[in-house]
Amino acid sequence: MERKNIFKKLINNKEELQDLGFSTKVTNRQRAINKDGHFNVVRKSSLLRNASDTYTDLITMPWWKFNLLVLGYYLAANILFALAYYALGVHFIRGVEGNDFEKFMDVFFFSAQTLTTVGYGYMSPKGILAGSVAAAESMIGLLGFALATGILYGRFSRPVARVLYSKNLLLSPYKQGKALMFKIANARKNELIEVEVDAVIAINVQEETQSVRRFYNLELERRKVNFFPLTWTIVHAIDEKSPIKEMQIADLESGDAEILIYLKGFDDTYAQNVHSRYSYTPDEVVDSAKFTNIITQTQHGTVIELDRLNEYELV
Repeated sequence: MERKNIFKKLINNKEELQDLGFSTKVTNRQRAINKDGHFNVVRKSSLLRNASDTYTDLITMPWWKFNLLVLGYYLAANILFALAYYALGVHFIRGVEGNDFEKFMDVFFFSAQTLTTVGYGYMSPKGILAGSVAAAESMIGLLGFALATGILYGRFSRPVARVLYSKNLLLSPYKQGKALMFKIANARKNELIEVEVDAVIAINVQEETQSVRRFYNLELERRKVNFFPLTWTIVHAIDEKSPIKEMQIADLESGDAEILIYLKGFDDTYAQNVHSRYSYTPDEVVDSAKFTNIITQTQHGTVIELDRLNEYELV
């Protein structure tokens, strides 16, 4: 069937989702959801950031960036206070001796001891001025480490689903026709229950003189499971009800299609709801393929080889 007629059927499809939260305007569009599950949106504003924005960044930033930030704060604070002690005069710190470099390193380590309130005792401030700087540093150290500890606890206590998605979306033989399939698995040892999945396709449709982004729900064979201990292959049967019936991968590419996946479930460990997002583009669709079995039974129980989640074979 000609692509023009296929897209015309989409325009007349009554199952269109009117408001998904994404714009219907077509530009030089990138994918709506990145592979890490975050929305592909960069927010720019001339307004001043508030404390809640900073807290959100500290809670959600990657672990390597958070660790570097804490280490950078620790080193920067010690260097600044070491420079302050050195500028005051190292004779105001008892126990400092040696050449200029050794004296600076001594006041640097004195700053580290004061900031962390360790205080080994072989170095100590002498006089009101040096004592005042040391007192201010110890207060900053207490507040700084209390803040870092609170943020660290917030990062550990925040429930985040780590759901693995297969890298490819397969177009597989299914019953008397075909179906789109992708596989998911829980990468953590925590238990997810009452897991629900929704799939939506976003595609460009030509309407009169302009191209418009349309959204259609992809009905799934099963959109909810009570328990999620194993892998789950999620299936959208391409039947008479499917909005992508009679479409080929080339049609999806010409319509700049994107399949958006949304998952929610209840984390039994944290006793809170968790969410996960993912998306597939036409270049990630493999035709005439099926997933390989990665579950084996042993005398010790069921084994899932998560490293093989993306494996498939052509049929």
